[in-house]
Amino acid sequence: MSKEKFYTQSSDEVLSSLSTTKKGLTTSDAQARLEKYGKNELDAGEKKSLLAKFLEQFKDLMIIILIIAAILSVVTSGGKDISDAIIIMAVVIINAVFGVYQEGKAEAAIDALKSMSTPSARVRRDGHVEEISSDLLVPGDIISLEAGDVVPADMRLIEVNSLKIEEAALTGESVPVEKDLAVTVAEDAGIGDRVNMAYQNSNVTYGRGLGVIVATGMSTEVGKIASMLQNAEETDTPLKQNLNNLSKILTYAILAIAAVTFIIGVFVQGHAPLEELMTSVALAVAAIPEGLPAIVTIVLALGTQVLSKKNAIVRKLPAVETLGSTEIIASDKTGTLTMNQMTVEKVFTNGALQDATDDISFDDMTLRVMNFANDTKISQDGKLIGDPTETALVQYGLDHNFELREALKAEPRVAELPFDSDRKLMSTIHKITDNEYLVAVKGAPDQLLKRISKKVVGDDVVAMTEADREEILALNKSLAKQALRVLMMAYKYDDKVPELESETLENDLIFAGLIGMIDPERKEAAQAVHVAKEAGIRPIMITGDHQDTAEAIAKRLGIIDEGDTEDHVFTGAELNELSDEEFQKVVTRYSVYARVSPEHKVRIVRAWQNEGKVVAMTGDGVNDAPALKTADIGIGMGITGTEVSKGASDMVLADDNFATIIVAVEEGRKVFSNIQKTIQYLLSANTAEVLTIFLATLFGWDVLLPVHLLWINLVTDTFPAIALGVEPTEPGIMTHKPRGRKASFFSGGVLSSIIYQGLLQAALVLGVYGAALIWPVHSGHAMHADALTMAFATLGLIQLFHAFNVKSVYQSIFTVGPFSSKTFNWSILVSFILLGVTIIVPGFNKIFHVSHLDGYQWAIVLIGSVAMIVIVEIVKAIQRAMGLDKK
Repeated sequence: MSKEKFYTQSSDEVLSSLSTTKKGLTTSDAQARLEKYGKNELDAGEKKSLLAKFLEQFKDLMIIILIIAAILSVVTSGGKDISDAIIIMAVVIINAVFGVYQEGKAEAAIDALKSMSTPSARVRRDGHVEEISSDLLVPGDIISLEAGDVVPADMRLIEVNSLKIEEAALTGESVPVEKDLAVTVAEDAGIGDRVNMAYQNSNVTYGRGLGVIVATGMSTEVGKIASMLQNAEETDTPLKQNLNNLSKILTYAILAIAAVTFIIGVFVQGHAPLEELMTSVALAVAAIPEGLPAIVTIVLALGTQVLSKKNAIVRKLPAVETLGSTEIIASDKTGTLTMNQMTVEKVFTNGALQDATDDISFDDMTLRVMNFANDTKISQDGKLIGDPTETALVQYGLDHNFELREALKAEPRVAELPFDSDRKLMSTIHKITDNEYLVAVKGAPDQLLKRISKKVVGDDVVAMTEADREEILALNKSLAKQALRVLMMAYKYDDKVPELESETLENDLIFAGLIGMIDPERKEAAQAVHVAKEAGIRPIMITGDHQDTAEAIAKRLGIIDEGDTEDHVFTGAELNELSDEEFQKVVTRYSVYARVSPEHKVRIVRAWQNEGKVVAMTGDGVNDAPALKTADIGIGMGITGTEVSKGASDMVLADDNFATIIVAVEEGRKVFSNIQKTIQYLLSANTAEVLTIFLATLFGWDVLLPVHLLWINLVTDTFPAIALGVEPTEPGIMTHKPRGRKASFFSGGVLSSIIYQGLLQAALVLGVYGAALIWPVHSGHAMHADALTMAFATLGLIQLFHAFNVKSVYQSIFTVGPFSSKTFNWSILVSFILLGVTIIVPGFNKIFHVSHLDGYQWAIVLIGSVAMIVIVEIVKAIQRAMGLDKK
C-alpha cells in the first residue's frame, strides 16, 4: 500500500493516485484490490500454544537450579527418598501455572483492537451507496460519514460539512477535531494536526463528510499500533532481574561450597571420591532455598489482593513489586490527570471576570446565549448528548439553575444558521413575543468580534469603541495563555425572523461576554503529584494535546513549578528532528511532552529507561498501548480506558484515579521490603545449615541428618518466611527515595546481615552440639543421639527467634514491635509446635531419629537459641551508633 503523505496532497491528487473517483470503485475493481491488499482487519499475530507458554516458564535460572536439585536429591538417596524432589517440583509447577495464567497481554491487546472496528460502513460502489462489512473495504473506496459513525479505515476527506471527529483514543486530545479541507497541512504534522484526514476507530461527533480510503488493516494508524504491540520487547521487571541475579549468586556460591567440600573430603580426610561426591551434592541441595520462588509468588499474590481493595487491579504479579521501585511516572494527560470533560472555568460578563462557581443571574445574556446557540440534547434521564464543548455550556447553565428545556418552551427556537468551519459561528433565532425575536450567536472571538458594534453599559446599549475591542482581545489572549478554550457570546433583537444569511443575521451584534473552558485537572491529582515528588518519584506528562494546554495543566498540577521560566515542554515535532542518541542527551531536561504520536511515546519511555530509570506509564487510549507495554509497568484506566490500553497494561486503575498509583507505589515498596526480609531470613538460615554441615564435616562430626534439614526447611523456614512477607508497612516508607533499577535484594545492609547472621547461627548450633558431647548427662550410648537432637532443636528454635530479628535490618525488635502482626505470631506458634512434636510426642522420635531431652539439655538449647536475639540486638545497636542505618 502506498506510503504517500495524503494529507499534504489536494483531493484531486489523492483520488488520482488511488485511481478512483467520487463515484467510487466498481465491484470488480474493489474485489481485485481486496485480493491485493487483504481484508481491512488487524493481524492477530502468531499465538503461542498453552504448552509452549508452559514450557517457557522453565527458562528461568532459579527454576533450572531447583529442577537440578530435585534430580540430585533423588540420586543422592539412591532413589529411596523422593520427598525433597516432590516438594521442589511442586514449587516449580505452581510457579509455571502462575506464569501461564499471567501470559497473553499482547494477544489481549490485539483482540481488543480488532473488536473496536466498526461492523459496517456506507460505501459508494458502481455509482450508488451501499452498506457493507467494514472488513471488505479497500483503498480507493469512497465512504460517507455522519455524526455517530465510527471511522472504518484511514481516510483523506474530500467533502466536509461542519464535520468534527473525536480522536482522543489516538491523539489524547479531549476536544473533537474540526475538520477543514482549506488548511495546508505540513509534512511533519502529527495526527492531531492533520485536519483533512479521518482515522480508523475515531468517532464522528458532529456534521457530515465524504472521504476516500487511503489505508486499511495493518497499514492504518491503528494497525501500526497493533504492529508495535506485537513487536514490542518485553521489559524484565526489577523483581525478575533481582531474582535472576540472586540465582546466579546462589549458583556460584553453592558450586564453590560443594567443590571445596569435595576437595577437603577426598584429599585431606581421605574419603572415597564417590562417597564424598554424594556428600557434596547433598550439601548443595541443602543450600538451595527451594521455597523462595513459591514464597515470592505468595507475597506478590497477597499484594494484588490488597491493591484490588484499593482500586488497583494487577494483571501481572511482578508488577506489584515493580511499583515500589518506580522512579518515573509518565502519565497521559487526558482522562488520567484531567477529567476528559470540557468544563467552563471562567466567565466574563457585565464587564467583570468571574469564576464558574460564582453566582450568575438567570437573565444574564452570556448565560442565555451559550445555552440557546447550542445543539446539545438532554435525554429523559438528564444526560447531556452532543459536542463536548456545547454540553459543557449547558452543564454550566444547569449548575446555575438555568433549566434549558423550560427556557426553550418559553422562548422556542424558530430558525438557525448552523456552525461551519469558515464562519466559525453558530446562530439561533428565538421567539420572545409575536413582535420580538432574539438572535443568539456564539463563536470564535477573533471572528465574532468583527461583527459586534455595541455593548451594554448599565441599562443602555452603547457603541463599542476601539479601546473596548483591544480590552476584549487582551482578555481573550490572557485566558488563552491559561490554556482555556475561549468562546464569545453576542446577540441582537429583531421584530421579525431575520433572513438566514450570515451577512445580515450575524451583523450589528451586541457583545454579551466570553467563556473560558478547559478539560480540568482531577482534584486529587495535584496532591498525588506532590506525594510522588516527596517520595523521590518524578512525574512527567506525555500527551497528544497542544503545548500550551499541556504546560498550563502541568503547572496547575505541580509537575512544572508555577514560577519556573525554563522551557520544560518538548514537542513531537522537535522530537522528530532528533536521533535517539541526540534525544538521550536532553531527555532529562523535560517534564512535559506535547503533541506526540504513539511512536514518540515509546521513544520517550525507552530514553528514560536508558537513563537507568524504572518507568511507570499511565494511559487510557489506543495510542498509549505500545508505550504501556514498553514501560516497566503499564497502568491502564479502568473506566475511561479502551480495552486496548487495558490489555497492554500490567495494572488497571478501577477508579481512574491518579492518586491510586501512589497508594500502589507504597504497597509495592512494602512488598519489596518484605521480600527482602524473607530472603534475608531464608538465606541466613540456609547459610547456617550449610556452614553447620560443612564445618561439622571438617571436625568429623555427624551433626544433622537429611530428614532434619528437610523438616526445618519445611516448618521453621516456610511459615515465618510467609509471615515476614505480609508484615505491615514500615513507617516513613514514602519519604525514602526509590531504590531504582540498580538496587538488589542484598542492598541496604541485607547481604552483610545474611553473612554474619548465618555464621552466628552455625556457631551457636555447633556450640550446643559440642557442649552436649563434652557434658553428656545420659549414658555414653545415648550421648550422640542427645547431641544430635539438641543440635536439631537449637537450629529450629534459632531460626524461629531469628525471624523476630529480621523484622528490620537495623531497628531493634522492640522498636518495630515484636508481636505487632497476628499472622507472624501465629506462624511462629505453629512452627514451634510442629518442631516440638518431633521431639516431645512419643513415636515421632523414631521417625526423626531423635531422643527425648531432659530439663538440663532443654536449658542449653534455649540459652543457645535466645542468644541469637541478644547478639543480633547488640550488633544492630553498634550499627545504629555508626550511622549505618542512615546510609
